[in-house]
Amino acid sequence: MTLLEAETIFTRNIARLIEHIFSCGYKCTLGEAFRTKEQAEINANKGIGIKDSLHRKRLAIDINLFSPEGKYLSDTKDYELFGIYWESLHKHNRWGGKFKRADGNHFEMQEV
Repeated sequence: MTLLEAETIFTRNIARLIEHIFSCGYKCTLGEAFRTKEQAEINANKGIGIKDSLHRKRLAIDINLFSPEGKYLSDTKDYELFGIYWESLHKHNRWGGKFKRADGNHFEMQEV
């Protein structure tokens, strides 16, 4: 699969995920969807990311989740329903809530 093919599948699946979030009564906004090489290195040096982040290839995004009443939800458990749905959309999708260091608002597609 080419990078363009992966990015296209990823983008369509993100659209599906966002629609699913809203259909469940929640709200969301977009977080970081692209990260430069320099920013990835800065984050890695701070221990808050990795140098080879899939954000650099536009294959990862952070989504900010809000309750139906508009309260920002930051706990990984708040995202679990959507992480399960995300992983059901494609065999290469991974949800950050299952990472060793949980990152609940992170959704990515593994490079193939």
